[in-house]
Amino acid sequence: MSEPQNFDVIVIGAGPAGYHAAIRAAQLGMKTACIDAALGKDGKPALGGTCLRVGCIPSKALLDSSRQFWNMGHLFGEHGISFKEPNIDVGAMVGRKDKIVKQFTGGIAQLFKANKVSAFYGFGTLHAGNIVKIKQHDGSEVELKGANVILAAGSDSIELPFAKFDGEAIVDNVGALDFSEVPKRLGVIGAGVIGLELGSVWKRLGAEVTILEALPDFLAAADAEAAKIAAREFKKQGLDIRLGAKVSKAEIKKKGKTSEVHVTYADASGEQSVVFDKLLVAVGRRAASKGLLAADTGVQLDDRGRIVVDEHCHTGVDGVWAIGDCVRGPMLAHKGFEEGIAVAELIAGLPGHVNFDTIPWVIYTEPEIAWVGKTEEQLKAEGVPYKAGSFPFAAVGRAVAMAEPAGFVKVLAHAETDRVLGMHLVGANVSELVHEGVLTMEFSGSADDLARICHAHPSLSEAVHDAAMAVHKRAIHKPN
Repeated sequence: MSEPQNFDVIVIGAGPAGYHAAIRAAQLGMKTACIDAALGKDGKPALGGTCLRVGCIPSKALLDSSRQFWNMGHLFGEHGISFKEPNIDVGAMVGRKDKIVKQFTGGIAQLFKANKVSAFYGFGTLHAGNIVKIKQHDGSEVELKGANVILAAGSDSIELPFAKFDGEAIVDNVGALDFSEVPKRLGVIGAGVIGLELGSVWKRLGAEVTILEALPDFLAAADAEAAKIAAREFKKQGLDIRLGAKVSKAEIKKKGKTSEVHVTYADASGEQSVVFDKLLVAVGRRAASKGLLAADTGVQLDDRGRIVVDEHCHTGVDGVWAIGDCVRGPMLAHKGFEEGIAVAELIAGLPGHVNFDTIPWVIYTEPEIAWVGKTEEQLKAEGVPYKAGSFPFAAVGRAVAMAEPAGFVKVLAHAETDRVLGMHLVGANVSELVHEGVLTMEFSGSADDLARICHAHPSLSEAVHDAAMAVHKRAIHKPN
């Protein structure tokens, strides 16, 4: 093999964390390479990682399509809009999703070209001395050497031993994005982000959706009041969410030319069984570190297969960094964005920083669920004195005019300093509104700061304003 090609920065993985790191490193004048093994539905290389190919972007495309369909049957009548029986062309809907995915994955390729990032397509493995060997799709091997290597391998769906993916009857998020028709009965194992979002898509299109969640509490990571409000809305929509349901078996059985999935689970009432046409397993994701590291690199993995790093995303091995889903912290695309940029800037000798306390979380259901910072339960457990103010969207003129009155905004502030410690939202477009909380917390702002900022009327953002005012019992539009 010829001498390895030399680079200032080599990034393994072109998902959200990796492509941000590569582009920022190139912007800072470093000779940069980025390696990715993923292929699109057309068999050609597709940059962007899980997020762009089979995660964030395609799921939001289907969520929007299904929301339009749902509104036709459940909301348009309130506006005086009538029409003949609505129909859904699932093939056209999925085709629209695929077109959007191709647009964005192709966009990353164009950004690489514009920023002079050298793209390599294949599976990269790190070896000692910052050597990266790439097994390309044609079977050939390329060897690179980097002054710095950034590991951004992302994550994979967790497969249950008793519910193996077959891509047809039992699927992960990838399969649930590509059903050829609306399943009559869809089962979902896991009431997390993926389960709720994809369950919502197919419920809106007419499927009977049952979500089996092993934990006794719904959305345990969220604020309990927010989770309760969201659960109430999902129940109204007909989502059957069964808590404390521990699945032990999923068996595919033939029924004529089709298949059924027979699922066994246990809850407080004992052993139960239910039959589905399709089963989505959405119990979480694990770091995609398998095959990423040769034995001699010195890079360590923890007991969950994640790459061990310090607060600056450094592995402890000279010139080797790791970011995104394959390290500690939340598996969120925007967390990966920020880590990628921060590491590129650290390599260039600039300050790089990610504030984990102000990373927003969003679930893109209807209504949306979003939060940043601490929950009430966390503050109580930590003994932090706090005050809470909340405001319902039902009292916000814009929300009512939109026929989207469900949900609320809650602001949590320190009882002594008034500094905002958390914001929790359920409702329409709260994925956008949560950033008022992010910004306020980033600048160490107070609830009073939020309360004294003029918000446009009528707008959904008024719920944030009134919730902040309610912290000090001076909300105008609700009893205090």
